[in-house]
Amino acid sequence: MSAKQKTVYVCSACGYESPKWNGKCPDCGEWNTLEEALPAVTSAVGGSRGGLSSAAVRDISDKIRGIGEIDAADTEVRWSTGMGELDRVLGGGVVKGSLVLLGGEPGIGKSTLLLQICKKLGEEHTILYISGEESLRQIKLRAQRLGVDSENLYLISETDCEAICAVISKEKPDIAIIDSIQTMNISALTSASGSVTQVRECSNLLMKTAKSLEIPMLIVGHVNKDGAIAGPKVMEHIVDCVLYFEGQKNLPYRILRGIKNRFGSTNEIGVFEMRGEGLAEVANPSEMLLSGRPSGASGCCVACVIEGSRPILAEVQALVTKSAFNVPRRTAAGFDYNRMSILIAVLEKRLGFYFGGLDVYMNVVGGFDINEPAADLSVALALYSSLTDKAVSPDVITFGEIGLAGELRGVQRAAQRIAEAERLGFKRVIIPSASLKGLGIKAARIEIIGAATIKQAFGAALK
Repeated sequence: MSAKQKTVYVCSACGYESPKWNGKCPDCGEWNTLEEALPAVTSAVGGSRGGLSSAAVRDISDKIRGIGEIDAADTEVRWSTGMGELDRVLGGGVVKGSLVLLGGEPGIGKSTLLLQICKKLGEEHTILYISGEESLRQIKLRAQRLGVDSENLYLISETDCEAICAVISKEKPDIAIIDSIQTMNISALTSASGSVTQVRECSNLLMKTAKSLEIPMLIVGHVNKDGAIAGPKVMEHIVDCVLYFEGQKNLPYRILRGIKNRFGSTNEIGVFEMRGEGLAEVANPSEMLLSGRPSGASGCCVACVIEGSRPILAEVQALVTKSAFNVPRRTAAGFDYNRMSILIAVLEKRLGFYFGGLDVYMNVVGGFDINEPAADLSVALALYSSLTDKAVSPDVITFGEIGLAGELRGVQRAAQRIAEAERLGFKRVIIPSASLKGLGIKAARIEIIGAATIKQAFGAALK
């Protein structure tokens, strides 16, 4: 007589399994995330818990190969998607046999992006598009709107992950697209689609299929209320590449950011614009972020940050005004709030400016996020400009890290930043004095000013 099957409780945030229900997950600390599930059925190997039977273990010694025996020319094959911004984030294109997870909020453009790349990839490769959310007619209507009419694109609407992997193994397409992983399920599991167990097991099954057949798979993943991809974190460890599609629905611009990439850099970003005919690439993000700049307004300054291999110019705006409350309000959008608080403290201590009874609002125009310390000088200059109501000249650009003593620290790739500023028509650039050493450039149309402290930088920017 078989033993009674026990119930376990699995955390939907981290995948932690507990024999009993708890209001708070003991592993990640999230509340009300433990869900009831049945444990996976495991068969005893060798008839005992203590050891393994030699007859039950497969001999895989014939698979061992010396590293010198592997042909390096065949270790990485990349296929261009036809969209330069996506290829940039992927590291040059889709790698054969790789798993790419594309996450983002609903309606941000994930399915649109994947269907658009089918037009270029379908010229030389066969593509199997598996949808668990839309019918074939709905996909056809969207393909007509996007102008995708490749004869090598095949569609199927199915949610059974085992049946999908069987079809992929039988048909052997060059590329497979899964939209989305939260709709896939394995019938042997009793949990609902989108649960921790289903997402984890479906991802493992797709991974084994992709690696064994060397078929690249592009998987769509939804995000939860916190912005993370729904399902356990182990899903992000299974795949080779994790991409996040960011943006605001009321703005046409979308940013594709690489979080994990086994075949390329994770610092690259791709910028797109949502139009009626689909997503269009933005080859020059700096011009997009600087469009519509106000003239003669205080509290505005242009920063130059490095994203991956290219410099990007973004406008930083600050508004310092008298507070109507006992506790002033501080808000930062697109810039780290704690970093802004440090810069305010440095301005109070080193320059004697008082922000104690003032509200401070900080914003990076265009919904762009700045995480590099090189933007410190631009943020501090915008705060100073708004506080004193003195406008920064529109032809001035600054970059540099600020220390707690009020000194300016050097930043990397200063020559590349200056060249981008010169290309966009700026006349003066204020940088840390430490960055002047070994600059090795001769800019004829832009004046390079070195400053050792923030006081010197402010004096050069507002004169």
